[in-house]
Amino acid sequence: MKYMLLIYGNEEVWNSMAGDFDQVIKDTEALHKELRSSGEFISAYGVAEQAQAKTVSIKDGQPVVSDGPYLEAKEYIGSVDLIECASLERALEIAARVPFARFGQVEVRPLIGESESN
Repeated sequence: MKYMLLIYGNEEVWNSMAGDFDQVIKDTEALHKELRSSGEFISAYGVAEQAQAKTVSIKDGQPVVSDGPYLEAKEYIGSVDLIECASLERALEIAARVPFARFGQVEVRPLIGESESN
């Protein structure tokens, strides 16, 4: 089963990591390498600043693009890892090993279905 690991944080969290950031990156790369070797790693992406996000909706049949999202949340997605493993329990084990989990939260979401491109 495929899982999406959503790594959450905010400016306060990012700033508090200043002295640890380089080590977190090294530890993350080591975890990704290990998961590649086991066949459980699919990909990982950092997410651009929230200020660069846009939201699209349809009003009266026309697309409307607005800045945002401006969520009423303290934390937002900083990066996304995609993994494939045998069980939710294994996905949770991997999420607990994400180095950033020491500073913020890692949400685990099972992915259902997969679009096939022709």
